[in-house]
Amino acid sequence: MEAGVAPEDDSLLHSEKEFHDAAKRNDTARMEELIRRGVDIKAKNNIDRTALHWAAGAGHVDAVRLLLDHDFPVDDEDSFGMNALLLSAWFGHLHVLQILVSAGAKINCVNRNGRNMLHCAAQRGHIQVMEFIMEDLEDMCVDKTDKMDRTAFHLAAEYGRLEVVEFLIRLGCSHSAKDKDLSDSIHSKPSGPCSSLSHPGYTLCKAVVYEHSVLWYIHVRSVVYLQEENTALHLAAKNGHLSVLQKIVDIGVDLDGKNLEGLTALHLAAEGGHSDCVKLLLETGADVNAQTQKKMNCLHYAALHGYEEIARILMDAGIHTDAVNHQNASATHIAVLHNFPAMVKLFIDAECDLDIPDNRQQTSLHIAAEHGRQDIAEMILVAGVNLKLTDKQGKTSLDVAARGNHINLVDMIIKADRFYKWEKDNLNSDSDSWVAKHLTFKQDHRLETQHIRSVMWRLATKYLRPGEWKKLAHYWKFTDAHIRAIEQQWTGTKSYREHGHRMLLIWLHGVIAAGENPIKGLYEGLVGIGRRDLAESIRKKANADSASPRKCTAM
Repeated sequence: MEAGVAPEDDSLLHSEKEFHDAAKRNDTARMEELIRRGVDIKAKNNIDRTALHWAAGAGHVDAVRLLLDHDFPVDDEDSFGMNALLLSAWFGHLHVLQILVSAGAKINCVNRNGRNMLHCAAQRGHIQVMEFIMEDLEDMCVDKTDKMDRTAFHLAAEYGRLEVVEFLIRLGCSHSAKDKDLSDSIHSKPSGPCSSLSHPGYTLCKAVVYEHSVLWYIHVRSVVYLQEENTALHLAAKNGHLSVLQKIVDIGVDLDGKNLEGLTALHLAAEGGHSDCVKLLLETGADVNAQTQKKMNCLHYAALHGYEEIARILMDAGIHTDAVNHQNASATHIAVLHNFPAMVKLFIDAECDLDIPDNRQQTSLHIAAEHGRQDIAEMILVAGVNLKLTDKQGKTSLDVAARGNHINLVDMIIKADRFYKWEKDNLNSDSDSWVAKHLTFKQDHRLETQHIRSVMWRLATKYLRPGEWKKLAHYWKFTDAHIRAIEQQWTGTKSYREHGHRMLLIWLHGVIAAGENPIKGLYEGLVGIGRRDLAESIRKKANADSASPRKCTAM
């Protein structure tokens, strides 16, 4: 006997609590002893549960018979509408169910959600109980619906009960029945003892398992997940039950039937990450390009969750990769927003259009810039995009990155912009060049450029005067937009040093990419802005330093 008493038992006297506990463990001797002492065998706890509930839920035939021998009310319901008959069906206790039926229990009883014995047994996969219900009881309708218009077939499909599905199909159940939309009639989570699965009064007793896996489950879970006019096909696909899905497909249902939101079974399989179900539906003729009410196709759902395998399957099946939803967002937009680099790479490799604007006129790069997604931005920039496109506020992706203070991303976009121009001006360049093989717009940390990068750092922080970095930038054809984006960073009154250093590294990227001499370019730039003194100093150091990667011998 437990030392503690669960809160739902507060209404019971100590002897009544003992009687309930004895019923839970099928201790008929203790039950009879308490009956002789005059215990109220019909006592109910705070949620109207009786000893018969516990005995029937646990499948204790002796305890059930003892209670019935004492004229126990067989149809008593607890506060969730569950009686002993429904509990025996739920747990698959056929013998107990037969005893209760023989004792006069009402066979057409339902719980608060309108679920009868067939529903309970179907959901739990108790085929023998179902066979008894349909073959030995009168007036049992195979397509009886609960309050959410769900039949036993719906529940068997949802929970992957293949044997039950096959049984119901043999009985001629409706294959295309839809459940009900409850969006306007949702009720709140119940309070009380079943509102927490970690209730301290729960025990490991099999009968007590029903307390949180049945009452909570039947009453709450079914209303937490809104019903959406789904068929059994939808539910099998949504939950990834391949064998059940195959069986339902085999009977010839409409593969492209839609629920209230316009989702097909294929949408639900894709959203759930069930690649085997996606393959099955496509192989049997499901429309890969079906769209929901919000114009979502299956690729949108794969992108939403980062399901690469499913995305590949869908693309191999010919899905429209650039289809846009009601927000004009493509699957690429969604993958960028939810930070799935591998998915973005998959779309880039499939040559998806990266310049599609969504309803905010944002491209995929705008979204990467807004959220500081450097790895994704790198892939998009290497693939090549239109950097002049603006969003509804007239901002380019560079403006967006600068406004978000994503400094590294700002520099990457400027590097890309300058590289695109260089590439356009050098159309006859070798496609197998170092650039084509190793193009990157990220920060350079390579050992072979360490010396020249050190020169840039000293130049920017020690020798360039305020404003001179801008003169150099203009000389090297940085645009006003580039300079504004760099200046967006504020590090104090000496910010110009940081700005100059960033500008020099961006310029260096382009020089190296073009295979030019950085020292020569630096010399010419300094001379061009009137700092011949610095230019000559750098040239002398470079020519004198045998470790310098390139001397200015051409000057």
